[in-house]
Amino acid sequence: MLAEGRPAMKRVELDKSQNVTPPPLESLRLNGLNVAVIGGTGGIGRALSHQFAAKGANVLVVGQTFRDQEVPRITFLRADLSSMRDARRIGAELPAGNIDIVVFTTGIMAGPKREVTPEGIERDLAVSYLSRLVILNEIAPRLGKDRTRTDLRPRIFVMGFPGTEQKADVDDLNSEQGYRRFSAHPNTVSGNEVLVLQAARRFPDVDVFGLNPGFVRTNIRANLLGSRALVAVVEWLTSFMMIEPDTYAARLVPLLVSRDLNGRSGAMFNNRAEAILPSPSASEPSYAAALMGASDRLVSRALAGRAGEGAGT
Repeated sequence: MLAEGRPAMKRVELDKSQNVTPPPLESLRLNGLNVAVIGGTGGIGRALSHQFAAKGANVLVVGQTFRDQEVPRITFLRADLSSMRDARRIGAELPAGNIDIVVFTTGIMAGPKREVTPEGIERDLAVSYLSRLVILNEIAPRLGKDRTRTDLRPRIFVMGFPGTEQKADVDDLNSEQGYRRFSAHPNTVSGNEVLVLQAARRFPDVDVFGLNPGFVRTNIRANLLGSRALVAVVEWLTSFMMIEPDTYAARLVPLLVSRDLNGRSGAMFNNRAEAILPSPSASEPSYAAALMGASDRLVSRALAGRAGEGAGT
């Protein structure tokens, strides 16, 4: 463990068993492709939305604040992704049957002090993981069922930090017994990685993948670090490792539409569109079952309106 309870992260390793060759970006003609970007109103999600639309795809963005009214082929569905009830509504309203690709990019990072949603969920966990779990479970059985195309299996991409061996506290997933920001965020990280592997097993008609963007220049770390001055210092110190959201989108969109991904559900990829190995713990059946069970119980509690039961402060 590092200072302030921050767990050490495992170095991401390439998965050399996966041979994926995305098409060149300049060759893409995505007319008729239907894409939903959950959290596509800023940062990486917005950059991906722009790149998809620029190549001809129809993009439905889900989030709170729409900034792209003038961008052709991008439409908007407003949602509060910190709310499990709103996540369930979005899952029901999305035209999943006609969607080819869903990308989950919405996310924040745990702050210096524990923040709780009105439904009693730690805010980072709610926004960055549990809302995705709810939406994915709602749409996966219907995804792509009404399409006529057969060249591209319907697919879901879940963004997080797979491959880093960050483990959740399955006995205190909601950080009710104690809170440290660097210990709380791994609950979200591990949740997303296990979600990918479990969804790949549960939904055989859909391909589900994990994405690790690494360091991309967005404001996601602002909540984690708190002080604007500290954010500025950290951003400057790590600037040599960062890439711009548009650079990431240009690298990843060819991968997201690659036919090489058909049938490779459960694979994970870094910010160079290279396959990476999952965290060893994410594949442990007992750990995965415990994490999914804890997640489902929190979601059920939120949907039932029992925010006060052990929600903590």
